[in-house]
Amino acid sequence: MAHRIITQVVITGARVFSRAVGEAWKQASAAQKYGSAHGKGNPISASNFKSSGLTLDEACKILNVKPPQGGKANMEDVLGRFKRLFDVNDPNKGGSFYLQSKILRARERIEMEVREATEAAEEAAELKAGWNPKVYKGR
Repeated sequence: MAHRIITQVVITGARVFSRAVGEAWKQASAAQKYGSAHGKGNPISASNFKSSGLTLDEACKILNVKPPQGGKANMEDVLGRFKRLFDVNDPNKGGSFYLQSKILRARERIEMEVREATEAAEEAAELKAGWNPKVYKGR
């Protein structure tokens, strides 16, 4: 009698486990297809989570600043808000280390966006000006 109960428990457990594995497999497969479909044609969306999972919109909301327009942002305002929020959330003063790290990542994300936009603008200006090598006529 006891062996029947043990067998039923094992079989039921195996069924539950196999269903859970199947569902997890389906979800992982769908997530992979979704990510690859949206990442191929749109390089901007693929780079949305470069800095530890924060989008630019989330970073701006954390620091309560406007998103960079055309790659330009008021960095004094960003740094001022960063310093104030970073100090307020200092764990030694009773703040949260988690919030402090989110604030740091938000500042890094905004700085990265501004840096990339500046580099792209410089590269475009260089391409527009053309390549002018220094050629010495005497040689």
